[in-house]
Amino acid sequence: MLDDGMTAGLDYHALNAMLNLYDEAGHIRFDADRKAAREYFLQHVNQNTVFFHSLEEKLGYLVDEGYYEAAVLEAYPSEFLREIWDTAFKQKFRFPTFLGAFKYYTSYTLKTRDGKRFLERYEDRVVMTALTLARGDQTQAMAFMHEILSGRFQPATPTFLNAGKQSRGELISCFLLRLEDNMESIGRGINSALQLSKRGGGVALMLTNVREHGAPIKGIENQSSGVIPVMKLLEDSFSYANQLGARQGAGAVYLNAHHPDIFNFLDTKRENADEKIRIKTLSLGVVIPDITFELAKKNEDMYLFSPHDVERVYGVPFSDISVTEKYAEMVDNKRIRKKKINAREFFQTLAEIQFESGYPYIMFEDTVNRANPIAGRITMSNLCSEILQVNEASTFNDDLSYDHLGTDISCNLGSLNIAKTMDGPNFGATVETSIRVLTAVSEMSAIDSVPSVRRGNDESHAIGLGQMNLHGYLARERIHYGSVEGVEFTSVYFAAVAYHAIRASNLLAQEKGQSFAGFEQSEYASGTFFDKYTDRDWLPESDTVKALFEGKDLPTREDWAKLRELVMKHGLYNRNLQAVPPTGSISYINNSTSSIHPIVSKIEIRKEGKIGRVYYPAPFMNNDNLEYYRDAYEIGPEAIIDTYAAATTHVDQGLSLTLFFPAEASTRDINRAQIYAWKKGIKTIYYVRLRQSALEGTEVDGCVSCTL
Repeated sequence: MLDDGMTAGLDYHALNAMLNLYDEAGHIRFDADRKAAREYFLQHVNQNTVFFHSLEEKLGYLVDEGYYEAAVLEAYPSEFLREIWDTAFKQKFRFPTFLGAFKYYTSYTLKTRDGKRFLERYEDRVVMTALTLARGDQTQAMAFMHEILSGRFQPATPTFLNAGKQSRGELISCFLLRLEDNMESIGRGINSALQLSKRGGGVALMLTNVREHGAPIKGIENQSSGVIPVMKLLEDSFSYANQLGARQGAGAVYLNAHHPDIFNFLDTKRENADEKIRIKTLSLGVVIPDITFELAKKNEDMYLFSPHDVERVYGVPFSDISVTEKYAEMVDNKRIRKKKINAREFFQTLAEIQFESGYPYIMFEDTVNRANPIAGRITMSNLCSEILQVNEASTFNDDLSYDHLGTDISCNLGSLNIAKTMDGPNFGATVETSIRVLTAVSEMSAIDSVPSVRRGNDESHAIGLGQMNLHGYLARERIHYGSVEGVEFTSVYFAAVAYHAIRASNLLAQEKGQSFAGFEQSEYASGTFFDKYTDRDWLPESDTVKALFEGKDLPTREDWAKLRELVMKHGLYNRNLQAVPPTGSISYINNSTSSIHPIVSKIEIRKEGKIGRVYYPAPFMNNDNLEYYRDAYEIGPEAIIDTYAAATTHVDQGLSLTLFFPAEASTRDINRAQIYAWKKGIKTIYYVRLRQSALEGTEVDGCVSCTL
């Protein structure tokens, strides 16, 4: 316990900093941070919060002054508004850490227009989010409020930040756009990126179909400038559309490994790259098919194919071709221009760039498409590498109007807190309510400025239910991350989430009398998706994991068989259901470890604006259980991959998997980890991080759209 004399007179910042100082017994001063959270309210929040005498006065003021959207409140009787607000405040919510409170009041709560005073408490933001998304349904509003306020479910930042406000951004986290090999598509894509970026969304674009440097244009040789100038245009666009100067726009671009510009693409992230080609703020992703690994295994050359010629020969864009299936055929086809590089040299270069910059992200193309239950090909991912959905190309007239309106992708995200969900009274109800919250986000979002995104969202109702606090939960239960028991828990947990998510979407389809567009061609409709769940049970086997799920009603293969019949009969409302983003700020306000990866440090050090360094203790950690909080660099990539592989089996989209290596790691270690991930069925790799002694314990910069 802290000596009150030692802390008397210290402000909240100084108290929080004591986390970085051991006491006389060599213990971490956890009490100092809890006191810092209390003092933050006493010294700052309470003094700077606008006081209202009653709820009626507060709501009247916020509506009259244009802070709250009147229609949200008008959808409910005043008696219910009083009831839901009273119920929320009776929970007596408290932030257990200083950073959680600081993050909320800095980044989320409604402030006066001069930014100096607070107009909301945490409970207010939760209630307004629930009321907005429930759209007048009192039962749902109360259920949404309970799940969010309890910490079991947390909407993504755009939703939690903007819901219920009159002047607001979109509720959606990020977007994915495909570009085709013509100036109309590229021009429209850049405009769409600008429109989406100014609304606060991160945007990923696929460049695989754009013809390579030196390719002919209208039959004239050596005319195309390739993908690099397009990347430069996009980088400048995101810099320009910077959300009123609040932060830079965020973008990513994906390119297939067998595109002729692949080495130039990777070179843009080299530390010594020429400024003419260097890409500073745009994130890079590479799409790698199985054939690339097979060629490297045999130490053979790999051919790179001209997208322009591939489209001429096959009549479809390069991205819609399976390179693995058509590889030998394309090599033999003399109508397709090609050049070759050594496959092992490609992977060596990939590791070198990752060693220097952490980029590129990787999408294992064939793994992703084998696991995809939806008709069509997945050709790219997003800014955080967890969104994996099919899209459809648009075509344009000369005036840039649509000749054919295709479908692009939006990410409607929110995450469960694994620890709180496991502690909750009804596991299945928590998952179902979360699916309903995210579906509301999808239904309430209409991005008219980018019609292809609107069409994609309207037809798919795609959502991404994520997870966070896996390491925190396992450590609290005295289970090592990456252990046999830890991996087993992950598998059982995610199987149960998948069951209840599909069950909820089936209920929505029944209630609305509607399934997502293309359901009839999906593996859900044929029933084959469910084979892995009806052929065996996904239930705990070890006594340790059985004890964790004691009292939980886990689905058996018989339950899955019944669900299969219901889905085949009534359909699913949401085309996609799960995606595990990195999570960042929402982890802190929920006192969670980020996503399902291990902690990066027992005590994280973050730089937070003018306040400077802020310290964050790993959730549930105390001086008696420190051994269960080995950080990601100590745990190493294989145990992390094993954990993610166990979850991936049950997630229809992707998971943001960051690989961590010790400072002495080599490019060979990175290559080995990539091969291990590919063999284990991992779908995507997000960042590669090497420990740097000078920065130990500091927070890794995350995905702008998904973590904030």
